[in-house]
Parts: sequence; C-alpha cells; structure tokens
Amino acid sequence: MRSGWPPDPGGVGRAPMQVRLPPMPRLPAGSGFALLAIAGALILFVAGYYQVEPDEVGVVQRFGAYARTTEPGPHLKIPFVETVTKVPVQRQLKMEFGFRTSRAGQRSEFAPDSAETRAEAVMLTGDLNVAVVEWIVQFRIKDPRAYLFHIRDVPETFRYMSEAAMRQVVGDHSVDEVLTIGRETIARQAKEELQRLCNLYGIGIEVQQLVLQDVNPPDPVKPAFNEVNQAIQERERAINDAWADYNKAVPRAKGEAEQAVRAAEGYAVERVNNAEGDARRFVSFYEEYRKSPAVTRKRVYLETMGTLIPRAGRKLILDEKARGILPLLQLEGSPAEVKR
Repeated sequence: MRSGWPPDPGGVGRAPMQVRLPPMPRLPAGSGFALLAIAGALILFVAGYYQVEPDEVGVVQRFGAYARTTEPGPHLKIPFVETVTKVPVQRQLKMEFGFRTSRAGQRSEFAPDSAETRAEAVMLTGDLNVAVVEWIVQFRIKDPRAYLFHIRDVPETFRYMSEAAMRQVVGDHSVDEVLTIGRETIARQAKEELQRLCNLYGIGIEVQQLVLQDVNPPDPVKPAFNEVNQAIQERERAINDAWADYNKAVPRAKGEAEQAVRAAEGYAVERVNNAEGDARRFVSFYEEYRKSPAVTRKRVYLETMGTLIPRAGRKLILDEKARGILPLLQLEGSPAEVKR
C-alpha cells in the first residue's frame, strides 16, 4: 500500500496532485538598474537633507574640518562625507553658579546643595573674610565656528573662566561691599572681566548679563554678620535722623538770622532817611523863616495848636475878664476843665 498526499478517500492509491504556479512577470531589460538608481538617489537625498531652525545656524564639517555655515532653512549636505552641527546663535543661554535649578516656573525648585555647588560659591574677600556668592551668567554664541573649533569643551572652559573672573573681583572688595553696597559694581566688573577672557581665548561667546543671585556669609558666622548688619543699619538710621534734624534747625535759624539782619538794615535805612528828611525840612523851614519871621511864627503857632488841641480832649477855656457865665452852659457833671 502506498501512502500519498492528499490521501485517497476511496482507499485506492494514486499519483500525487501537481500544482502549477503562474509564471513570474519579467521586467523589461535595464529597468532594474533604474530602480536601483532611484532607490539610491532617495537614500542619498534622505541622508543629505537637514533643516536648520530659525534660532540656529548649521556648521558643516567635511571629514571633520570646517566647510561652511548655513543659515536657517532646508539644506543638503554630502551624505557620509559631511556632518552638520546646529548651534543656537539666537538663543540666550544661562549658566548657574553656586546652585542648580531643578525645575523652573513661577515657583522654581532648586536642587540640594552639593560639594560642587558649595565649592563654586565659597570665596575669599579682600579683607580675608569668607562669603558665599551665587550668581547667574546669561550669554549668547556670536561666532559658531570659534565656539566649535577654537577650544575643546567650551561649556566647561566658560564655567572655569566665570569662576576665575568672579573670584578675582570679589577678592578686590571687602566683605561689607560684597554683602551690601558693592553688589552692582562687583557684577559689572565680573561681567567685563569674563568678556575680556572670552575675547582673549576666542571662544565666540558674548556675555550679555551677569547677576549676583544671592550673597551671604557662611552659615556658622551668619548670626554674627546679621548682628553687625543690624548695628550698621541702626547707625545709618541715627545718622539720617541727625541730618534730618540738622536740615530742619539750621535753615530755620539761618532764615531767622537773615530776617533779623534785613529788619535791622531796613530800620537803619528808615532812620537815616527820616533824619535826612527832617534835616532838609528844617533847613527849608529856616529859609522861609528868614524871609518872613512874623508870618512864619504865626503859621507855626496855629499849626501847633491845631495839632495839640484835638489831643487835649474836651476842654472849655474862658476869658479872665468875663464876669458871668451863660445860664445855658451845662457845667455840672461835665468832664470839661475850666480855666481862667
């Protein structure tokens, strides 16, 4: 008995069934090379296409050497020969010193202090005191070619340069200046020194801003520094109060003295003018008297009596030769003074 496939349902063996597949279609001659060429071109296009974002530029390297810089937009490069490094030249970058921000937002969260951040922040001041300085550097890449090729590991080098500049400037100031009044000056000088180092080493970075974030004395001596600062503030407040009292009292005294002097000068001028006027009046009167003595004496007498009698009040003057008084004259209860 022979076994075969498929089995014979009738139990009688027979030859296996043969299935014929349809013949494969044949491509025209030369079409395979065209397909391979198209596929290769697509692969080369995909491998050579790259897009540069609006805030970036593309630095093209050919076998590792600088070739060209491309502006934002779509570009092509030679696949497997050229590589592209995108550099954010329009973006403001930030580097933190003495602290690290774990999550930024309305309420930023900061990472716990580490040995690295503590080593960055602790500095020696010019008067041999210690201060903990935290700061931020904001910068921009202005020369992408110099940034990529002039110095190896530019971010780490830039961090070292920023630390060196800040330590140099802090070392030239006292601890009081670092903690209080000199912070703006220190930030400005540190920014200028850092930019000078960037230009000296040619790393293609422009320092836009350097901000002192927080400056404190070390934790073991912080209570003593707070007491000293409180005493300094109280001293400044006392000085300001004294100057306020001085500015109130001294100008008022000067004004009163000036007023007295001016009043005395005015009184002196008035007396002199009056005296001179009286002298001129007397001279003029004397000249008139010399011309007509009798008339002048009578006029003077009348003018004098006209001035004195109104001042004497109510008075009644009678002639000595009069022998009787008119009965209608009311003399009783009258304050008048009667003279004979």
